[in-house]
Amino acid sequence: MDRFSEYRIMWVLVFFDLPTETKKDKKAYARFRKSLMADGFTMFQFSIYVRHCASVENANAHTRRVETFLPEYGNVCIMTITDKQFGAIKLFQGVKPKEPQIGPQQLELF
Repeated sequence: MDRFSEYRIMWVLVFFDLPTETKKDKKAYARFRKSLMADGFTMFQFSIYVRHCASVENANAHTRRVETFLPEYGNVCIMTITDKQFGAIKLFQGVKPKEPQIGPQQLELF
């Protein structure tokens, strides 16, 4: 049962800030994002992607794989944390205020 410990199960987080000024930069950004998603990562926030891994060895394999498709320019950070640490993340979501709905106009007949 130790195999499924929340201290053995890992999460790989990839943070990135890539330039998108030129067409070449945009293409490299899109290629990097698509490569992350093809490897099983999901978007956690804009420019933050996460992947669940069953073990440290599996997390290391995915980290090495991400290193193979790093873009030429920009900043990329790869962090590995345990499932216990990931579970302790406090996530706050603001609610965008909705504009009041305007009802249909009354039609007066005389």
